[in-house]
Amino acid sequence: MQKEKGHIDYNTPVIIIKDLYKSFGDNDVLKGIDLTVYKGENVVVLGRSGTGKSVLIKMISGLLKPDSGTVNVLGYDVPSLNEKKLRELRMKLGFSFQNSALYDSMTVRENLEFPLVKNSHHLAKKDLNNSIERVLDAVGLLQSINQMPSELSGGQRKRIGIARTLIMQPQIMLYDEPTAGLDPITSTEINNLIVAVQEKFHTSSIIITHDLTCAKATGDRVAMMLDGQFVKVGSFDSIFDTKDERINSFYEYNFIQ
Repeated sequence: MQKEKGHIDYNTPVIIIKDLYKSFGDNDVLKGIDLTVYKGENVVVLGRSGTGKSVLIKMISGLLKPDSGTVNVLGYDVPSLNEKKLRELRMKLGFSFQNSALYDSMTVRENLEFPLVKNSHHLAKKDLNNSIERVLDAVGLLQSINQMPSELSGGQRKRIGIARTLIMQPQIMLYDEPTAGLDPITSTEINNLIVAVQEKFHTSSIIITHDLTCAKATGDRVAMMLDGQFVKVGSFDSIFDTKDERINSFYEYNFIQ
């Protein structure tokens, strides 16, 4: 089933990447990347491990500087930003990491309180509780509010990590391998959650993955990365309607019916 695209504003780009290059020593990782992400759109960056997918996320968030090219996010020219402006931009970005990045010594409630208290110093206790309960309800884990991360499954920790990101009301979500290490049923739940977050919180997203099931379920568009370049960008079905053997072998090896 294809995703409904009526929520996308094609007149409003939120990420514009042009002619992006990045090397580490003799290793050319990104070799002239072009990508535009529109408001309300989920774009999947699909490719094998080590092809530069995660490097792209680090460029978008200002963690790495390009060797050349343009990275514009929400109107910010990212490579030129000073620390103050970078912090300002990152407040508008949400990161979902592979390991969920929860604090093991804090309860779920305390994990969600932490970014709010750190960044919103004058928030009333009632507003704090309402914000926590709202995002926990959105990820289906309100009942886990007083649990410790060690008491949660991998899928539940992933959901709490997404909730902690959503509590800051980001405009853009960056998902790094959201289904890595999860069983197929839990992966399906996370895929459904990514789509639900897009629809409920009106986020734009880049989803880094090598999981074709995730790509098909979550992406409005898919950008297929091979050897540091996007070889094809379009709908999931159009990407794999090709005679390019590199793309077809990726499909045949990875896809789970």
